[in-house]
Formats: sequence, C-alpha cells, structure tokens
Amino acid sequence: MKKFREISVHEISGNPFKMIAKDWMLVAAEREGKVNAMTASWGGLGVIWNKNVAYIFVRPQRYTREFIDASETLSLSFYDESFREQFTYFGSVSGRQEDKIAKAGLTMVKGEDAPCFEQAELVMICRKKYAQKFEPECFFDKEIEKAQYPNKDYHIMYIAEIEKVLVRE
Repeated sequence: MKKFREISVHEISGNPFKMIAKDWMLVAAEREGKVNAMTASWGGLGVIWNKNVAYIFVRPQRYTREFIDASETLSLSFYDESFREQFTYFGSVSGRQEDKIAKAGLTMVKGEDAPCFEQAELVMICRKKYAQKFEPECFFDKEIEKAQYPNKDYHIMYIAEIEKVLVRE
C-alpha cells in the first residue's frame, strides 16, 4: 500500500481550477459497507462559516448521490494524467450495474473516515455540512438553465468541511 502523509489545506499545491475542471476528481462515499465513486469536474474549494470547505455538484440520478446522502463523510481524490481512461470510465458507467472501482483497478485505503484509493496523489476527507438542490427560479441567466438542464435534472450542491488532506509520499 502506498503511504500517505497528512498536510494542511494551506499546503495543497496545484491550481484548484485545473485540478477540478481539467484533471477531474473522484467523489467517493460509503453506504452500508459498500463504496461507490464518480468522476466530477464541477466544484471548488473555499471558506464559509469559518471552515475550509469543498463544494461539489451531483445530479440527482447519479448512483453515487445515494451514497453521499447516506454518509456523513466523503472523499475527493485527485490523480495524475495516467488515470484519464479510468476517469472517463467512471463517468460513463453506473455502479448500479457493476463494481467499477474494481474494474478500474483502484485499491481502497483502509483506516480513513471516508473511502479513498491508494493510487491518488491527493485526497481530501470531508464531512458534509450542507446540501441544496438548484432551483429554476434562482437562475439569473436563463441560458445556463436551458443549456445545462434541458431535462430539469438540477444538480444538488454539497458543501463539506475538509477535515483531512492526504498526499502520497
């Protein structure tokens, strides 16, 4: 198993815009002893309520949403470019039909408060603090709503406190 060491959120290297939007991340959560994960490219990092937080956006039909909703914690993990193929796979296959974690060749790291994988370069262990579904009447720019939500499947925004940051040694 690869070794991780804990760092402060202030020591995170890398541009969060690139890490999330271009490199993507895996969002993972556990429910009743089972883990599921999904690729995400929408989200961010910041401070709210005097807490260091991550915020992510998940469509209601995503299977991983059920795991996020059932758990107090989740992980956000970031990988090097060699995992692009696995990330594309994670974004196109549902964990309802198959064990996509095993099929992608990822190995769970035991002993953390949320599921994470030893192949990650950076992991954020987060505790949920808030969730809210996007509402159509809240869009100032109606073109965004038309372009992004033709099926009215509005994302749910989750705000989660970053409790631990791990980097691979």
